[in-house]
Amino acid sequence: MKARPLGNAQLFMKIKIKNMLHLIVGNTGAGKTTYANLLRKEVKGIVFSIDAWNKTLFLQDKKATDGLNWFLERIERAESLMESLILQLKDIEVPVVLDIGLSKFLHREKFRIFAKENYLEIKLHYLNVPKEVRKERVLKRNTEKGTTFEFEVSDENFEFMETWFEAPTQKELEQSIIITY
Repeated sequence: MKARPLGNAQLFMKIKIKNMLHLIVGNTGAGKTTYANLLRKEVKGIVFSIDAWNKTLFLQDKKATDGLNWFLERIERAESLMESLILQLKDIEVPVVLDIGLSKFLHREKFRIFAKENYLEIKLHYLNVPKEVRKERVLKRNTEKGTTFEFEVSDENFEFMETWFEAPTQKELEQSIIITY
């Protein structure tokens, strides 16, 4: 993914709203964390990245027998704390960038409702990257363990996410920022 959208001052003038909640959406390996960190700098905000939270708070306790529900329960708890922090950041006019997967329509809808109920502007950023490019990125990240590496993504987990992920609907994409590789 190239950072060309971030260099577009006109585009980012529209999203430098102080009480803005940015939803970063894309499948595994799309570059969500990299994009979120670039966006954070542009809008002078803060990023909540679920992979970092999971690694720090939960992965040490995970057993081999723990499955998807184990993760989903912990993600729900982390997001509850994030919502509280988002409201505190709203009070001091700090934009928030959510790098929390948002793989399902209902997950994105949860945050749209949260934003509306709390008078936050919302902007969806969709990273639309082909599977073969994302797979290559994941393999590279697993090997290099660079700045966005939190844990290894197995082939099995990558393929699972291919079936789990729900691309944003046409309605969701209205007024969104779409990054196409």
